[in-house]
Amino acid sequence: MASRRSAKVARARRILILNGPNLNLLGRREPEQYGPQTLREIEEQLRSYAGSRGAEIRFVQSNHEGALIDAIQNAVGWADAMVVNPAALTHTSVGLRDAILAADIPAVEVHLSNIYRREQFRHQSLIADVAVGQITGFGAFSYLLGIQAALHLLEKESS
Repeated sequence: MASRRSAKVARARRILILNGPNLNLLGRREPEQYGPQTLREIEEQLRSYAGSRGAEIRFVQSNHEGALIDAIQNAVGWADAMVVNPAALTHTSVGLRDAILAADIPAVEVHLSNIYRREQFRHQSLIADVAVGQITGFGAFSYLLGIQAALHLLEKESS
């Protein structure tokens, strides 16, 4: 009988990329803070990178907390890991935090800007303690680092 772990090794790794409120405005919203790339451009780069690593990724962006929670719950049984940019919900959403915890899918929290170099209220993440790790302040490269971290965790888990 094949173990669950060996079954995971046989197929492509699956990663959910979750994007919170206002990230659909990337490229035109405060480009000095968040960079000039649109979310679609970032997604294209990530899809290319993930493909080169034999990984499958799904993207979800919503301005609605409930839709993000639904996406996490729907990822159970599909995703091996999540890369989550909760955006403003980082600092306010107990519901998003609880969904990540309940899903029991390793999550890497990412932020385009360094939240610790910004306003004081942004220094607290309600997600950090349920995420495996946090990447902050590298612009669009934060997502690539997040995928690399997720794949590293999955490779480590399967060995």
